[in-house]
Amino acid sequence: MKKWSGGMMIVALAMILVFRYCSLVGTKVTKHQKQSAYNFFNKHPPSGGSTGSARSSTREIQKPVKRPSRVNFEGLDFLYAPKNVSADDYKALLVWAQMRILLSRSDALPETAKGIKEASVAWKDLYSEVNTGKPSIIKTVNEEDRNCPPFVSGFFGTNSSGGVVLQIPCGLIEDSSITLVGIPEGGHGSFQVNFIGSQVSGEGEPPVVLHYNVSLPGENMTEQPFILQNTWSNESGWGKEERCPAHGSISSLRVDGLALCNQEVVRGPMEDNANLSHSKREISTNVSGGSAHASENFPFAEGSLFTATIWPGLEGFHLTVNGRQEASLPYRENLEPWSVGEVRIGGNLNLLSAIAKGLPVSEDHDLVVDLDRLKAPVVSRKRLLMLIGVFSTGNNFERRMALRRSWMQYESVRSGDVAVRFFIGLHKNKQVNLELWKEAQAYGDIQFMPFVDYYSLISYKTVAICIMGTKVLPAKYIMKTDDDAFVRIDEMILSLKQKPSNGLLYGLISFESSPDRDKNSKWYISNEEWSKDKYPPWAHGPGYIISRDIAKFIVKGHQEGDLQLFKLEDVAMGIWIEHFKSSGQEVHYINDERFYNAGCEPQYILAHYQGPRKVLCLWETLQKQHKPNCCE
Repeated sequence: MKKWSGGMMIVALAMILVFRYCSLVGTKVTKHQKQSAYNFFNKHPPSGGSTGSARSSTREIQKPVKRPSRVNFEGLDFLYAPKNVSADDYKALLVWAQMRILLSRSDALPETAKGIKEASVAWKDLYSEVNTGKPSIIKTVNEEDRNCPPFVSGFFGTNSSGGVVLQIPCGLIEDSSITLVGIPEGGHGSFQVNFIGSQVSGEGEPPVVLHYNVSLPGENMTEQPFILQNTWSNESGWGKEERCPAHGSISSLRVDGLALCNQEVVRGPMEDNANLSHSKREISTNVSGGSAHASENFPFAEGSLFTATIWPGLEGFHLTVNGRQEASLPYRENLEPWSVGEVRIGGNLNLLSAIAKGLPVSEDHDLVVDLDRLKAPVVSRKRLLMLIGVFSTGNNFERRMALRRSWMQYESVRSGDVAVRFFIGLHKNKQVNLELWKEAQAYGDIQFMPFVDYYSLISYKTVAICIMGTKVLPAKYIMKTDDDAFVRIDEMILSLKQKPSNGLLYGLISFESSPDRDKNSKWYISNEEWSKDKYPPWAHGPGYIISRDIAKFIVKGHQEGDLQLFKLEDVAMGIWIEHFKSSGQEVHYINDERFYNAGCEPQYILAHYQGPRKVLCLWETLQKQHKPNCCE
């Protein structure tokens, strides 16, 4: 009996030890079980920004509510339907082929449905041209037959009340301008100037990218003259109008450093009871108001000749009259210069001439003598040192050529250690897409995006660069930059040798920044988009570098729906890296003030807002002086 009891005790003790061991093992397994960023989110709140490395965090970040479902937006099936595309042509669609999951998310970026629908029409037209007229699209074009000419003009000398149209073949760019010479008519009249957006077939009323209504003073100067600025679209109707001279207090808002209205033109006292109404088919403005005397400084007057120039800047449109700046209007969402298809002038105006110059011009690639030197080198390495993804817009032909002839000639690029690719959405203009396709064939450095190139969709390009740098052209580092930036690749590589190769965000980093809640701002963010008062650390968009492990995390996170989409691409990268850190990874935020996000300073590593002439000048200066000096 005692032996039996002793045996039972031994068995019981053994069973207790087994259960205890299993419990410990189970706990250990649970602790180290792999988790997505979504599941890990609440348990590891991220830290505030600082230079150096960071593993844990106390900063509260916004978490996704749930994984997004799949949505089949109109046009998406056509964009991804099998096409008879040659192997050479397919090289420009390598990332396109891997983006369908990203573009099918129920939490898609604003304007995704619009961008995909319009892209499907543009792609249909382009594919038809490429396959039915392939010999003709690569032929040499005579200067007089250019489809994207450097200027267009018209000379009229008649009253424009019936309307005058100046066609803009391939949109506007930063160096473009529209100059009108005319004489206002009528003692109680007004005239209008409207920049009309390009249309894809089947689209409704075209958008009004920019609207001016100039109202002259009434008889005996009884009504106040003004210049009204606005925009219109099918989705939003008329936007917030801006009047010059302004009612009430003068706005402190600046557009490219210029005031919304010329402050020398001061509005006289009058009742602010003007009743303005717009019609989308007859773009006009009816004004009624109290009596007042108009300012003598108003730039337009009945019977007086004027020369007015309208030009797009970095941040908005500007109007100068007789050499004096009179009005400025910030760009409105999805109403950008590249999309302008024509200028309509109407009303009580004797229009003498209209000239559009500085228009985007594509090169005749058959006549480029150094074509082989400008083509993307064949990539033979299994893993690149760095992939540089350049954001560009379809009609920025001259900017891309300037980069090919400047910093893309660094030995590290020509040898294949570094690859440079342009990421470009489709254009609403058929001719621009055709010219872009020819450019892609000629140089082999363009990746088409399966959406129209709206600013609100550029975060898709950020993910596309990560896809390319991890799945198509695997690289140790991935860099994002813009087509108006000059990058000193040699200095960049030297700097990277001293930096961590994992968990890296390298650039000009903002550690303390808040969402812009101004609804009229290009960078407006609603509480629904980002509810917190602060952003995680992020690097300014003109140029930053991430390590491969971060890029892989971003690609996987978006494919699985663990990472949220955010329309400000540089801030979005900071948000995604914060999730990467929340998953237990170490992050190294390396701030370098030689990344200049607004201009150029000596000893730069990156200079932004450099037009084609300055880019070529910077390259020539480096070759001759061997010093990073700026060009004025």
